[in-house]
Amino acid sequence: VIERDLTGASVARGEFRSITGANRAFTAQLQGSWDGEVLTLVEDFLFDDGERDRKTWRLRRTAPGRYVGTREDVVGEAVGFQDGNLFRLEYDLRLPSENGQGLKVRFRDVMALNESGAVLNNASVGWLGLRVATISLVITPESEPET
Repeated sequence: VIERDLTGASVARGEFRSITGANRAFTAQLQGSWDGEVLTLVEDFLFDDGERDRKTWRLRRTAPGRYVGTREDVVGEAVGFQDGNLFRLEYDLRLPSENGQGLKVRFRDVMALNESGAVLNNASVGWLGLRVATISLVITPESEPET
């Protein structure tokens, strides 16, 4: 249940892997808030090569278990749905490029809550019907500082 499991502060650790052999690891600080209709999820990325990026998801519940959403680099709207104990999110994304055109790819995220309370997110990235990359990450709630 994304509005429950992604609300509050959490940390994601993951890796992007392309079919060309390029791997790129990252950590993201996540801050989620739910207003009863829209989940806003701010993602502050720090890649292992030092690059930083910020993305903000806005996912609006349209019916029980159904969502539409936007993010800065998403083309059109993302479509999300609860599928048993999984949450699926599908969207087209424009990759950054020097000329500003960017390659449009298709993302399919599948998220599941494990027994320890972490959200496991596995995504496939497609281009022209072929899987060209995968992203795997684990999202864990941020620990409260000890007093």
